[in-house]
This record gives sequence, C-alpha cells and structure tokens, in this order.
Amino acid sequence: MKEALLCEKLENNFVHCFLCAHHCKIADQKFGFCGVRQNLKGTLYTYAYGKVIAAHIDPIEKKPLYHFLPGSKSFSIATIGCNFRCDFCQNWEISQSSFDKKGLSAQGTDLAEEEFLPEEIVDEAVRNDCKSISYTYTEPTIFFEYAYDTVKLAKEKDLYNIFVTNGYMTKEALEMIRPYLDAANVDLKFFKDSSYKRICSGSLQPVLDTIRLMKELKIWVEITTLVVPGENDSDEELEGIAKFIAGVDKNIPWHVSRFHPDYKLTHRHPTPEAVLEKTQAIGRRAGLEFIYAGNVYGWGNDTNCPACNKLLIKREGFNIFDYNIKEGRCIYCTSPIPGVFV
Repeated sequence: MKEALLCEKLENNFVHCFLCAHHCKIADQKFGFCGVRQNLKGTLYTYAYGKVIAAHIDPIEKKPLYHFLPGSKSFSIATIGCNFRCDFCQNWEISQSSFDKKGLSAQGTDLAEEEFLPEEIVDEAVRNDCKSISYTYTEPTIFFEYAYDTVKLAKEKDLYNIFVTNGYMTKEALEMIRPYLDAANVDLKFFKDSSYKRICSGSLQPVLDTIRLMKELKIWVEITTLVVPGENDSDEELEGIAKFIAGVDKNIPWHVSRFHPDYKLTHRHPTPEAVLEKTQAIGRRAGLEFIYAGNVYGWGNDTNCPACNKLLIKREGFNIFDYNIKEGRCIYCTSPIPGVFV
C-alpha cells in the first residue's frame, strides 16, 4: 500500500480522487472505478505500486510509435487495472482485474504479480540497452504513483518515458508528470460520446482535451484508433476523428488498427483491410501527413517524406529494413520530418 496522489479529503471520510476524468467520490472502505485505489478511513491508497503483472522488452514500434526513436527497444511494464471497461479490450485478462476487499490479491486473473521497484525497472532498462521505458498494456494513469517515481529515476539515467494511454487523465495528472514524460500514444476510440459511454464506460471530451494538452505541453503524440466493424467504421465517424487530429496538428501520426474478435466481441468479424484503406484515404483528405495501418502485414507501415514522397522508413511487422532519416531530416530533400529521431 502507498498513499495516493491527486486526491482530496471530503466530509464523512469520503475522498475525491481527481487522477482521472471519472472524478470518483469514494466512501470509506470502497474502491474507485479503477479497482486499485481504496479509501481507508478517509485516506486514499493505491495497491498497484510496485506490483508488476507484465514486464517485457519491446520494439518501440509495438506501442505503436513510428516517429519516436524508431528501431529502438523500450522496457515495458504494467500493473493490473484500468479506468475503462472496453468490450473489445485485447489485454482484458489483466486490465479488467481488480483487487479484493482486503487489497491482497487480484480478481479475474491467475497471473502472478511480481514486486518490481522503480529503481529495479530503470536498472533493467539500462542493462538491456533500452532507450525508453513504456507504461503500457493496461492504463498507466491508474498506477500513476508507481509510474511517477519511475519516470523521475529514468530521467536521471537519460532514458525516455512513454505512456500508452486511453487519455482519460486529468489536467492535474498530466501537468504533474509532464517534466518527465516524453511521448504518448493515445487511443482515440470513437468520435461519439454515446459510444464511449456504452462500450468503455467513459466519455469523449476528456480524451480530446488530453490530446490537445499533450501537444501544448510539447509531449510527442501519436494516436491509435482500433477500427471496429459496426461501431466506429462509418465515414462520418472516421472523418470526425481525422479532422480533429488534423485540427490539433496534421503531423500527428494516426495508427488505424485492424480489430480482431476478443473479450466481449468474439462474435464480431475482423476488420476488412479495405476498411483500413478507406480510413487512410479519409485521413489524407483531412490533411494528415502520416497514416499507418496496424495489425496488417505487407502494407501500410512505411514512412514516406511528405515533401518528396521518397521512402524514409521501410517496416515489416515491428522490424525496420530501411532507414533514410538523418538528424531528423529526409536524406533526399533535407525536409524536416516531425518526431524524435536519434
């Protein structure tokens, strides 16, 4: 147990948590919506601190980040829990788990947790020649205290820090971690508030606000939309997402990923690749410079120079086979390429 950040005490032993956009008002002995923060006699505690459910060395392209340290390795960690309840979650075994009333064990999963302190994470990242640490797989906002202590130590070792997030955090949380957070991939799942409420138990506006604020705070942002047949694959909705992204910055890379049946949507069909091709065309019409197809092979993952259209990065899966960027510029026409390239 560790005392939680970003909360305030209320009357009658209630606690207001303003870590994420749910703004839970939590009664004594109760947990917040995330299932990992509990009010004990008027003080809020997190049970996620140091309790790693997943730790892997990943190619940074898996996040996915295509314009941030391409070709590098990222030490990736997660705890259980999430502040969304997405019907199509691909990591539901760990994201939809929570702690029991005694805070002793995870419900909904038989995966063992391992105690992994922030300094140990940083040491592992350095030992394995990773350039960054990614807080990913589940929602990093809900293990904020753990991530916050880790990002500070990572900076001391010249490591970059990355959030792979649903964007449902508060302004206070983002501004607090900003001095140490370098990049984020934000899921923009829908462009309808009703869909966020029905499928994720969240809402749209806080996600849009997070994306805008990340850009203002100069955090490198890439956006992912999982295109789900019958849910968010209409031209109207995809155009709404594309125009919003272009309105923030046309250079934000947009990853449009193919859905595969999982969790509560196992009865749905995978996304036809033609729908992703249509989505790329919609993004281009909106003015977006970089649109990538996810969960497909053989197409949709290369980076071309917006100025001369020459191939800059050739990708197959998570591997890079050709790299034609030098000091952040196209080697052919010297045009600057948005991103972080070292």
